[in-house]
Parts: sequence; C-alpha cells; structure tokens
Amino acid sequence: MQMPSFSLETKGEESLTVGDVATKRILQCDHEESVAVVARRMHQEGRSSIIVMRDGEAVGIWTERDALVMDFTTSSSMDAPIGAVMSAPIKTVSENTSLHEVSIRFRNDRVRHYLVIDAQQHPVGVITQTDVVLHQGIEHYLQIRTVECAITKEPRVLHASADVALVSREMRQRGVDAVLVHYDDGELGIITERDILRLVAEQRLSGNVGALASRPLISVDSSVSLYQARSILLSSKVRHIGVINSTNQRVIGIVSFSDILSGIELVYLKELKEALDERNQALSLSRRSLQLADRVIEASLEGIMITDAEARIVSVNPAFSRMTGYQPNEVIGQRPSILSSGLHDHAFYAALWGELKQRGEWQGEVWNRRKDGEVFPERLTIAAIRDDQGQLTHYAALFSDISELKRTERQIRHLAYYDPLTDLPNRRLFHDRLEMAIAHAHRSKGRLALIFVDLDRFKRINDSLGHEAGDRVLRQVGERLLSAVREDDTVARLGGDEFVIMLSDLLSVDAAVAVARNVLQVMGQPLELGRSGEESVITCSLGISLYPEDGKSAEELIRNADSAMYRAKDVGRNNFQLYSPEINARSLEHLAMENNLRHAMEQQQLQVFYQPILSAHDERVHHAEALLRWHHPDLGNISPADFIPLAEETGMIIPIGDWVLESACAQLRDWQAQGLPPIGISVNVSALQFHAPDYVAKVREILERHQIETPSAITLELTESMLVEDALETMHTMNALRELGVCIDLDDFGTGYSSLSYLKHLPISRLKIDRAFVRGIHKDRRDSAIAAAIIQLAHSLGLEVVAEGVEREAHRDFLRANGSEWLQGFFYGGALPAEEFAATHLKNLKNL
Repeated sequence: MQMPSFSLETKGEESLTVGDVATKRILQCDHEESVAVVARRMHQEGRSSIIVMRDGEAVGIWTERDALVMDFTTSSSMDAPIGAVMSAPIKTVSENTSLHEVSIRFRNDRVRHYLVIDAQQHPVGVITQTDVVLHQGIEHYLQIRTVECAITKEPRVLHASADVALVSREMRQRGVDAVLVHYDDGELGIITERDILRLVAEQRLSGNVGALASRPLISVDSSVSLYQARSILLSSKVRHIGVINSTNQRVIGIVSFSDILSGIELVYLKELKEALDERNQALSLSRRSLQLADRVIEASLEGIMITDAEARIVSVNPAFSRMTGYQPNEVIGQRPSILSSGLHDHAFYAALWGELKQRGEWQGEVWNRRKDGEVFPERLTIAAIRDDQGQLTHYAALFSDISELKRTERQIRHLAYYDPLTDLPNRRLFHDRLEMAIAHAHRSKGRLALIFVDLDRFKRINDSLGHEAGDRVLRQVGERLLSAVREDDTVARLGGDEFVIMLSDLLSVDAAVAVARNVLQVMGQPLELGRSGEESVITCSLGISLYPEDGKSAEELIRNADSAMYRAKDVGRNNFQLYSPEINARSLEHLAMENNLRHAMEQQQLQVFYQPILSAHDERVHHAEALLRWHHPDLGNISPADFIPLAEETGMIIPIGDWVLESACAQLRDWQAQGLPPIGISVNVSALQFHAPDYVAKVREILERHQIETPSAITLELTESMLVEDALETMHTMNALRELGVCIDLDDFGTGYSSLSYLKHLPISRLKIDRAFVRGIHKDRRDSAIAAAIIQLAHSLGLEVVAEGVEREAHRDFLRANGSEWLQGFFYGGALPAEEFAATHLKNLKNL
C-alpha cells in the first residue's frame, strides 16, 4: 500500500516558493550603529528584523527577540554597537525553496527570519514565519482545527506595576514572545516583543508595564477555528490574541502566527494516521497480507518491538536482537525501560508518552543501552495501533542504530574545522575564533595579539627526507607550540609550514613577547625526523601584530602579522618581529633591560643610597630613606623610573626589595658599630612584596639575622594604592608587621584613593606628602591649600607628617609654619652612598 504524499499546499494549486512571498525591501544597518538607533528604525518601519552590514556584506541579524536580552538597568547597553549583540552568522534560504520546506526549516533551526538569497548568493529579501502562514494555502486545515489546539503554554500573567526589566527577563527565560498584564480593575492587557523593541527605540529604561501594554486584550473563544483566529489577527493588525475558556471565561492561552505555523505539522500526522488506518484495514481483510507483513518484519534490517496496550513487550524481530543483544525470551513480558540508558530524565519520557497518547505517534532520537552495557543512539518511531472500534491494542516501535551515522557526522564536523595532520584548528575555525576575540576585545576595550609562525627552510626537509618526515615534523611543531601558550589561547595551522597563535585577553605587549620567546625556546630543541631516530633543530621566524594598534579587523591583523614574519626572515631568521617598528624597538630595548636587570644583583651593579630626613624643629638628621640605584658598566646610571616598573612587572622586585631591606638593616648595624648617632631608615615596599604570603616571615627573619635590637628604627613605606586591595588581608599584614616593632609610613599620600574611614584604622605612624603637592606651594595657592589640609588631617588622626620634595627655603618655611614634623628633599641633600651619607650627615651630628 502506497503512503499518501504530504503537502501543505492547496490541492491543484501551483506551489509557491520563498521568492514569491518574501519581503523584497531589506531593512539594513551598519554594524557600528547603536542598538537604540537601529531599534528606532525598526519601530518606525514596523519591521521585526534588520540585517546588519559590514563593508557591504550581511554579517548578522537583529530581531525583536534579540531586544529581550538588553540590560534595562543601564543606558550604556542601548549605546552598544549593534554588531556586538546581533545574531551571527545569519541564516539564509534560497529564493527557490518551497514554502513547505522553509516551514520545516523554521522548526528545525528555531528561528523566525531568513535572509533570502538568489542563485548568485545575493540578498533579495527577508521571509518570516508570518509570511508562510499567510501564503501557504492551508485554509482547509485551519478551518477544521480550533484555536485551542494551537495553545502550547499556559500564559504568564504579570501585574501592571511590574517593572519593564522584569517583563523582558520573564519573556526571555520562558521563551515566549508575549505576556499578559493584569490591571487592578480586572481588565487584561498584553505586552509583546514589539513593545519591548519600542522601549529600546525610545531608550526608556524604567517604568511599569501597565502604562506600556495594549489594552483591552483582543480575545476569542477556544472553540473558534484557526482560520477565524488568523482572520482576526489580520483585520486587527496584531500578532497575538487571547484564547478564552468557553465555560469559565478565563484566558487560557495566547496564540500567534508562530503557533499556527507550528500546528501545521499536525497535518502530516493526520495524513500518516490515515495511511496507518488504511493499512490496518487492508491487513484485517487479507490474512495473506498479514503473513507477508510478518515476513517483512522478520527480514527487516530495522529493529521492531511490539508491546501491548500496557507497554509490555509481546514481540521483537531478529534485528532487535542483533542491535540490543537481547534474545526474545529475555525481553518478552518486560517493559521497554529494560533498554534505558539513564541519559534521559523523567521529563523526556513524560513528553514522549504525552505526545504518543495525544497524537498517536512519536518520532525522534534516543540513547539506549545494549545488553553488554554499551550506550548507543537510535532513530526511533513509535505508533499507537487501534482496532476497528478505535480501542488501543498495541504500540509498535521501529528503530535503527545510528552510531555510525553519528560517528561520521562528528568526523565530518571535525574535518571541517580541524587540520587532519596536526589536529589543530584550521584556517576556517581560526578565522571564526579571531572574529569572536576581536568582538570581545572591542566590547571590553581589551587587547589581543597574533603571532605568525613560519618554519625556516622547511622545504629542505620535504625535498631531502620526503613528505613522511615533513609530516612528522609538523605534528611535533604543533605539540611544541601548544606547550608554549596558555590553555585559552589558540594555535592553528593555516597550511604548509605556516602556523598562527592567537593570544586573547592580553595584558601588555610584553606578554606577547614572552610567548614569542617561549616559542623560540621550545623550537630550539631537536625534532625527530625519521623512524630511525635522526634529529635536527628547525628554527622558526615569528611575526606579531596587536589589536587594536596594528589593525581592528581580522584581515588587517593577519596581513600585518604576516608582514612582520617576513621581516623576521629578512633580518636572519630564528627571531621575532613586531609589526610596529616603534613597538618593536621598545620591546627589544625592554627585553635588553630585563636581561641586564636579572644580572645586576649578581654582578653587584645595584647599590643602596640614603637621603636624609630632618626634624623641622631643629633641622637635624633623624632618619634616612633607602633609595635603590643601578649603575650599569656600559649604560651608566639607569633611572629608577625606568627599571623599578620593569622589576615589578617581571616579579624581580621581590628579591630586589628583600635585598634592599637586608642592606638597610646591615647598614644600620654598621653605623651603630662605628658609634655614629642612631637614626632610623625607611625602606620602600612594593605591592608584590607586601601581598606575598611569606612577607611578614621574611621581615622577621631579616631583623633577627642582623640583630636589630630596636625594630622601630626600621620604617616600611607603603603607598595608598597598595591598601585598597583586599582591605581585610592588608589590615592583618600591617598589624603583624607592627607586632614585629617596625614602623609603617603611608607614602605619596594624596595620590591614591584610600577611604578616610578606612585610613583611621590603619596602624601607621606618619603620612608622607607627595612631592607633587610640595613643589608648587610657594607659588600655587591650590598646592599650598592641599599641603596644609593634609598636615591638618594627619594631626587630627594623631599622625606625624613627612614632606617630600623640599627644594627651596620657601618650601621649608611654609611646611614648618603649618606644622610638618619632618622634611626631606634636595634643599637638605640628595641621596648618597652609605659612606658619603655618614661623612656628610652623621659625623657632624656626632660632634654636636
């Protein structure tokens, strides 16, 4: 018996295509236009979607549905570029596609809009689900189905006082395009995705839905046909109507054009059921046909299982046994759950049985378990079988093992995006990831880097040892490159001996340079060339481009990294070059300084100088600040402003800072041994040192090693910016340091962001006024006001004040007059080596 063909077009009517009904005028916008501007254009045009363009090409789509993800708590979300929030890539459909086929695609792709393209892939229009409902010629079906059959969910009802943000979140989370609004007078209204779009267009971030909803709700009785419902939707120029229970007059659902389109699938089930009924009638009339059917079932390559009306297995065919491993006697009398894999939850099976009882059949993919425990996927169709009186007698299940199909699909997907030789992402996947990384960096104002990697003289390997050796080298190179980057970074093979590394969320240029150095280092190890163990070192040339400095598009970054790579080859291979010559020069200079700094401590190039801190009362030296100096044998004196930030960036500041504290304590003991007047020494502490978990223990160890009997002679200077990180842990560390007996000064006060309520609880002894406020106090009223205010603030907190940058007599006089206890600056002397400092400042005190 032949199955009837399934057609949603009216019998005898010429089939329509997508091109016949699509909207020909395409509403479009540039990817950099703001969300609010785009929404306003859609609202004015009365359109539910807009195509997003970049450089003349369609790159995405933004719809009313996408408006639900907007953040109504901040206006900045409305100013975001549409390219950052659009749906991409855009889904397309040929203009020659039939309406029946596109209706199925709408269901499978779960979208409501397609960009229509012609044979040359040029956009020619847009088609929506509404277009299908209005033109598919299904009046005969719509007239025999009631509107109640199209209800898919119980309507969500919100009070009129609900906030706009709540409504948007509810619609997004529940996957609905409209919710009902209840007013205090008992009336119902409705708010839809189109209303949310209007709010975005008007940039209205707040308000209750009662003022925004459409009221009263247009409703129909649940017994009304879908044809009538569609007519009301068209005549009322709305896309949603309420459905009222005819008994209690309560609204039981909302129906839209999308729901009507989803209901069309029921036509297929109806015609299929009619075919099954015809088959059953034919079988009941012919015993011979029944015997033939039995033989077909026995010979079928698909597994077949028959159960009774209570879902107990009564029969299986040989293919069932081959696929599951169960013999008939092991499953007859059992329930189908004997095959359950445990991968589907209760809700899945509840939905399956619900659809089976309601519609008479179910079709889909499930994961079941064989007798040996192996889990496998199958394509399963279940049909309910009824007798001539319409009574349910059996269920028939037909299934096929699709393990190989799934495996093939996975392989095809993998081959589409990964290089078969190295298993690294290929050019296509790399481009996708790069576009996403650029969009993320644009939104977060971050940076990323591309590193092009090209093997030096790789052609000689292929020519001399053959392609097998070349392939072995390329696989090893891929493994080496992966070992040189972070897990979140991407290593891809573009083809031949060309690889590329993408570094996302880049903190600085130096981070990219560090990775390039790692690559050169790992590639400096020998690679295995042949099975007999031959090895050779194959170097590589690297080119680096940075976002956004060297380009803001994928094409620019790739082109410029490639250009930098060729420059690396031109200057001798086995090196890296940055695309920007200025950045490249700074990077090389930075790298040279870093290498020199690593050797500076070993080669005793670092030295501690001391600058006097005098009492404002008697202008005698009571303290000295330990200041680090670096004299390079070739480069001469290097400014602390150049090497201190580098030391902090590389982490070398920790051992250097520990050495400075060691030197200061040793010098303190040495001056005491010479019988010089006792003074205190202040030592600067970096944030990395201070926040190290063992810092307090290190300070204790250094004090004990140098037998500092009066720890208060050592002062640790901390900056404001160090104190705002992890306030609780900071307070704990400072208290632990004070328990050791050392003093703590707050350095560069006035340049940070410390809270005064937080400051009053810190165990500090002195505030140091930053030199920026002292420099202009003799001529700038604002500087003098700030300096006086800091002194007054410190005194009100019970703290003393040290003023840095005292360079003039006028500075000294103002600070003394306003009560600063301590003065420091070139007016009294610069930083000197320990011996000169003692001769200049301490021996004079000894003679007083």
